[in-house]
Amino acid sequence: MNEVMFPSSRLVLGTVQLGLTYGIANKNGKPDADMAVSIVKTAYEKGIREFDTAQAYGESEAILGKAFRELGIASDVKVTTKLDPKLPWSDEGFLVRSVEESLKRLGVEQLEALLLHREEMMDTLENGFTGALEQIRRKGYTRGLGVSVYSPERARQALDLDLFQVVHLPTSILDRRFRDSGIFEFGRKRGKEIYVRSAFLQGLLLMDADDVPAGLKGVVGVLEEIDRIASRYRLTRSSIALIYLRDRFRDAKVIFGAETVDQVRQNAEEWRIDVPGSLLEEIERLEPELDDSVLNPSRWLH
Repeated sequence: MNEVMFPSSRLVLGTVQLGLTYGIANKNGKPDADMAVSIVKTAYEKGIREFDTAQAYGESEAILGKAFRELGIASDVKVTTKLDPKLPWSDEGFLVRSVEESLKRLGVEQLEALLLHREEMMDTLENGFTGALEQIRRKGYTRGLGVSVYSPERARQALDLDLFQVVHLPTSILDRRFRDSGIFEFGRKRGKEIYVRSAFLQGLLLMDADDVPAGLKGVVGVLEEIDRIASRYRLTRSSIALIYLRDRFRDAKVIFGAETVDQVRQNAEEWRIDVPGSLLEEIERLEPELDDSVLNPSRWLH
């Protein structure tokens, strides 16, 4: 019953952890080659068919491609990658070749989407960058184009561009900016596809209070409130975080990352937990008052 109600097709495995040591709560480091294959295999067995990566995620594309080949699933998966922000945007041929190299590393014939890695890269579109993106799409290298953003203002700008069909943005129990700005409704009206990333805010949402860095201690009170809700419903904090995104933003896909097989398995199983509507109502009543120094990981001081 739950498998039908909450299909895993809305879940996307983020693979930055396969190429880099990533996340404020990362205690395992980057998985080795065998573990990386096992992570992808477990995700696939749990019904996940979509994977998110980037040219700037270290060896993530190559590791992901190796896993697809070993498992024989390259023709049955969808992959989104992002253009390296350091590429020369004025060199159209170079950009096209970089995407061809990504396809080769991943071992797929076409990307589900090709994204600009940072929102400020939209500022280069007027300098001839648009032509390169359109050429990449004409060649059939990607089904869609898009951008990964940090701010509601940039999300609205991207969703309003005919060039883009896809936007990745951060949203979580802690981060309500895009919800409050009406971005999800705006995207729906524009017929665009929204992917939610930072479901756990790079692991901050899952940390023990004692482990939260001094500069981020403002989040501890909210985490304690979430724990009280989780306890009443006999759930974990991570399941609360996923269920909130699943039930609050039903048109969006949700990206999650993992460093171990157990994390993949746990998240995939938590996604399918059926809960009463009162849970979402309780979570919605939480109104975390957190500023950009907490919500934007690029501003964290490690």
